[in-house]
Amino acid sequence: MEIKKKKETAEGGKMEKIISLCKRRGFIYPGSEIYGGLSGAWDYGSFGLSLKNNIKNSWWKKFVEERDDMYGIDAAILMNAKVWEASGHIAGFSDPLVECSKCHSQYRADQIGFPPDHFQNMKKGMPSISYVFVPPKCEKCGSAENWFSPIMFNMMFKTNVGPVEDKGSVSYLRPETAQGMFVNFKNVMDSFHPRLPFGMAQIGKAFRNEISPRDFLFRAREFEQMEIEYFTRESEWEKYFESFRTEILDWLADIGLDKDSIHELEVSAEDRAHYSKRTIDFEFDYPFGRKELLGLAYRTDFDLSAHIGKSGADLSYYDEETKDRFVPHCIEPSFGLDRMILAILCEVYTEDEMGGEKRIFLKFKPTVAPVKVAVFPLLKNKPELVKKAQIIFSELKKEIRPIVFDDNGNIGKRYRRQDEIGTPFCVTIDFDTLENDTVTVRDRDTGKQERVKTGELSSFIKNSLK
Repeated sequence: MEIKKKKETAEGGKMEKIISLCKRRGFIYPGSEIYGGLSGAWDYGSFGLSLKNNIKNSWWKKFVEERDDMYGIDAAILMNAKVWEASGHIAGFSDPLVECSKCHSQYRADQIGFPPDHFQNMKKGMPSISYVFVPPKCEKCGSAENWFSPIMFNMMFKTNVGPVEDKGSVSYLRPETAQGMFVNFKNVMDSFHPRLPFGMAQIGKAFRNEISPRDFLFRAREFEQMEIEYFTRESEWEKYFESFRTEILDWLADIGLDKDSIHELEVSAEDRAHYSKRTIDFEFDYPFGRKELLGLAYRTDFDLSAHIGKSGADLSYYDEETKDRFVPHCIEPSFGLDRMILAILCEVYTEDEMGGEKRIFLKFKPTVAPVKVAVFPLLKNKPELVKKAQIIFSELKKEIRPIVFDDNGNIGKRYRRQDEIGTPFCVTIDFDTLENDTVTVRDRDTGKQERVKTGELSSFIKNSLK
């Protein structure tokens, strides 16, 4: 027990260090911080945005651009409320909420230790089960007495469209991006006439009014998803399900996640979403525990059939060869972009010693690193070095991006700063550069420095970034 406690403390310390680094180095800031913040809201700074875009671009390249069966889409965040009636979100998109009777803090019941049986039946519209169990302690006041009974809390953000607030103007901020693809199924069919199997892909914002946001980016109220709805014949779903499973694992390795940190959980029938006949949760070893990173679900024909029933639109597929008309089945790989960013930050955060001093660095794979190269003049008060450094910076920037120019502080501080940003290579222009046209290239991971001719610098770095 004592060993476990020490481990939890160490892992918790790592999370605090990552959050601190993210703010210090311009990756991620607390939302609305000057007004005391807003729970579950985070703002991406320059380097965080660059990291986010690199991950999105990598995902889009892998799952859309390199395939011939994918169609991109960017659906509106606001949708007709009937969409959410058909999908089941209005009736059932809920989590169990409990309230401490002493301090009135509210929590999601399963996150603080209430057993699933205590509220599981409530989701099915049945009475909750009453029995004696040891109640958890309130995280705020420490009380474990007289919790109010759990209630089911719908997590969708409700709003009104237009100047009149009435029943007819009700809409919701979408809680997932998936439905925007299902309701555009007919449009894509009419525009492109794709043949099965084919998919629709989207990257976009989603919103969930989480009862108790926690663990930094892991559970927030505003987040971004990368999702695919892949349509196929019912008889072929298993083949394509397995194909996506393999592609997902390959992509996670591409962006720098260690395979030993990834775990596949076959979700049991009682824990699967109502639309799913098979789901695999890909989990990651975060500092706060093993948690879901992304999901792969076989949604059957539930969504298209539900929208056919609600809207009356024809969302079937006609096979020209077999002359059959049917509703396709769907496989959904669903990636949480913010959780992916958090997983990568946890994976690459490294502490070591260099030159007899402790240092912190982010060991990003070059493909996702927010900055690829930093260019320095050795001394900022020597105009000839600064001018030469600016020339080299401008030439490199034409071929390698993102790249930064840094002349703030001494050379050691610049190295440490770029290490914390995760920059793979630093290029220093010194007095030898002026004499023999060579520069020093420093490797982030090893600290090794190498002299490279300026004419060969671009190709040297490009090869090293592969």
